[in-house]
Amino acid sequence: MTCSPSKLPGVALTIGLLCLYGCSGQSATPQKAPPPPDVGVVDVIQKDVPIYSDWVATMDGYVNANIQPQVSGYLIRQVYNEGSFVHKDDVLFEIDPRPFQAVLDQAKGQEAQARGQLAQAQAQLGLSEINVKRDTPLAAARAIAQSQLDNDIQGRAQAEAQVKTAAAGIEASQANVEAAELNLGFTKVRSLIDGIAGIATVQIGNLVGPTTVLTTVSQVNPIKVYFPISEQEYLLMAGRSKSSPAPNLLKQTGQAPLQLTLSNGSVYPQNGHIVFADRQVDSQTGTIRMVAAFPNPGNVLRPGQFGRVRALVSSKKDALMVPQRAVSELQGRYQIAVVGPGNKISVRFVQVGDRIGDLWLINSGLQPGDKVVSEGVAKVRDGAVVNPKPDRAPPASSPASGQ
Repeated sequence: MTCSPSKLPGVALTIGLLCLYGCSGQSATPQKAPPPPDVGVVDVIQKDVPIYSDWVATMDGYVNANIQPQVSGYLIRQVYNEGSFVHKDDVLFEIDPRPFQAVLDQAKGQEAQARGQLAQAQAQLGLSEINVKRDTPLAAARAIAQSQLDNDIQGRAQAEAQVKTAAAGIEASQANVEAAELNLGFTKVRSLIDGIAGIATVQIGNLVGPTTVLTTVSQVNPIKVYFPISEQEYLLMAGRSKSSPAPNLLKQTGQAPLQLTLSNGSVYPQNGHIVFADRQVDSQTGTIRMVAAFPNPGNVLRPGQFGRVRALVSSKKDALMVPQRAVSELQGRYQIAVVGPGNKISVRFVQVGDRIGDLWLINSGLQPGDKVVSEGVAKVRDGAVVNPKPDRAPPASSPASGQ
């Protein structure tokens, strides 16, 4: 049979397609499943964990003394350097003493005059005594009239009264002298306590009085630190929690369990202790104000500074913890990939607690002995098979190091 030239191209195309299909069918081989992904796993940590809390704190002087003059007058001198440390009874300011010196001189003059009047009254009393002694026997012998003796006796009584009046005048004048001396001494305004003296609020030449605050001196070693805590935290600190017993920090003033973090993030090297708690809970905020004391050598801390106070509030027994990198957040819920039998992944939703160092406290959702994925969490899904390997990441910080 002979094919016509017009049919040859079609036959060649058909043969070429058949050959191509046959060749492709012969080259196809079955695809192998990918190996399970490698993931790092760690064991759930179980141990007793101290629970710490932090609060915003403000600092104030342990004692703050407003320096006010006790007399009125014109300020003539500022003795201290602002911001310097002063001792009790150091002179800080001076008020013009001349008016007070004049009053003192006048009081002393009045005292001298009163003493002169007393001497005169005593002399008159002595003369009256002589007259009475002389005229008494004469009147008995009827050598003089009885009326003369009566006048002598009356004169003696008047002299005795004048002596008493003069003595009282001396006491009054002495009191005036003492008051004048005090007022003269008050022209030197002194510090009431040892501490840091603040900026002067007045200028030389100002008229000042007992209501004028010249400056403030604050005792800053130790320094007071105020911080508000919730009512629940107060009960924990007072050792009144049944679920998480903790030491009564309100009574352990000598053990200095408080830590202070300054506004620049540095931890203050001195530990402090709670001095007392306020008398009531603020009904508006539900908090109670705590007062702590921190040693302040060198007077580095000053009133008005802010910081954060950290304290142990409770202790959780047999707590379960995992590295923070093992916890994933999804729409406000937290989940952990647990490696189960056959290296199969089980994704569990958990309830998390406090962060303690590099670890995260797990309140529910895990069991002791579970192995969780800490490295390669993004590569796993629920039900997937993985190749678990011990996580070689650096060990987490100690739970006792805090949040």
